[in-house]
Amino acid sequence: MTFSSLTFLFVFFPVTFLLYALIRNHTARNIILAAASLVFYAFGEPVAVMIMLISIVLNYLFGRGAAGTKWDKPAVVLAVVLNIGLLFAYKYTGFFTEILNAVFRLSIPVPQIRLPIGISFFTFQGLSYVIDVYRDKKNVQKNLFSVLLYISFFPQLIAGPIVRYSDIAAQIQEREFSFDRISRGVCRFLFGLAKKVLLANQMGLLADKVFSFGGGQLSTGTAWIGAVCYTLQIFFDFCGYSDMAIGLGCVFGFDFKENFNYPFISGSIQEFWRRWHISLSTWFKEYVYIPLGGNRKGRTRTTLNKWIVFFLTGLWHGASFTFILWGLWHGLWQMLETYQIVPTKKKWFKPIGHVYTMLVVILGFVLFRADTLAQGFGVIGAMFWPTAGTPAVTREILSLLSPLFFLSFGFSLLLSTPIFRVFRQKAEQTGKIAVYNYAACGGSLVLFALSVLTLVSSSYNPFIYFRF
Repeated sequence: MTFSSLTFLFVFFPVTFLLYALIRNHTARNIILAAASLVFYAFGEPVAVMIMLISIVLNYLFGRGAAGTKWDKPAVVLAVVLNIGLLFAYKYTGFFTEILNAVFRLSIPVPQIRLPIGISFFTFQGLSYVIDVYRDKKNVQKNLFSVLLYISFFPQLIAGPIVRYSDIAAQIQEREFSFDRISRGVCRFLFGLAKKVLLANQMGLLADKVFSFGGGQLSTGTAWIGAVCYTLQIFFDFCGYSDMAIGLGCVFGFDFKENFNYPFISGSIQEFWRRWHISLSTWFKEYVYIPLGGNRKGRTRTTLNKWIVFFLTGLWHGASFTFILWGLWHGLWQMLETYQIVPTKKKWFKPIGHVYTMLVVILGFVLFRADTLAQGFGVIGAMFWPTAGTPAVTREILSLLSPLFFLSFGFSLLLSTPIFRVFRQKAEQTGKIAVYNYAACGGSLVLFALSVLTLVSSSYNPFIYFRF
């Protein structure tokens, strides 16, 4: 976090919440949230906060222009150019400079530009606001302060989920603040915190250790351990953050859409992407895939459009060939499913669909996690070419397989399924929903205590998506 986790939990959030609860005026409450959001961001990015503020003001002006009739198209074009240009300048300048140097044997100095936290998220939200206004003039917001709150709201500012303005525009103007929302939001936040601290961080210990070695040093078993642990780590890390953002939003009266829907139970890659990082998938669908023609211009054009979207999805995650190849890898399997080369719609395939999907996902995340393509292919090679690896490396990795790890691993597998959703549905059907809610609140308090104890005794471990 921009704050340390404990500072956020015991200082920033309580102070913000108390001020918000004590002041009943709606406009004043918006001011409190906006000011808190700027403090939250500026604490870790004191210079970059100015970049974000400039971006917000420009997108507000572009939105006003897009709401008219004479300058609406130029306003949208300019918004796209400047938002993507800002993202390119900070995130991709060095990457493409290195490519130019390598291809044309140049010696252009590679700029070392520090990437502002969350720039990929707040630029996408600003751009979606302008495009939504262009599509429906009624979405325009004449109050700059409301646009500021929408883009900078601290729960989802630096790692999503990406929120469309039209989804929360009414809530910025008027929303509910009640004990029920507070209790539900706090429970959701604490469950998200536990996912990060108690599950993702534990899986990360093994994954980081495995990926600190080259593929040639790993045995087949340790390579698989690293790949599976990183897959679980990134899911619970990012899903945990999304839960925390959704929970905090609920506390303050905002309803953010779900960002994950148990992606590891998917039976195809297409289904996986309907369940994984839903806000990003929806963004690319609404603002790239559909404008390119979507699936309206034949199967070949549909396939090309998907390849473009997945190339951009990979590139959005970072300026590296590992991310690009990860995106294209998923695009490849989407294409194979579209053409039924992988027959996911056949009844006989369904029993193995889950295994196939998880294999594709795990291999993709090896590339995603690797520092270089060579390392990624080295780990994948060790996974499928039986090898004993380096004995000392194997012992070092296996020494981390503690009882705590196996406990976390077991819960990670369990919580990758909708088991608690099933329990809740049964509680509703049997009239025991109150008992379920009390148990959930009690469980969240236990998880909070365990999370705090873990945070006190562990080193700083930021969310993975902070760097995107």
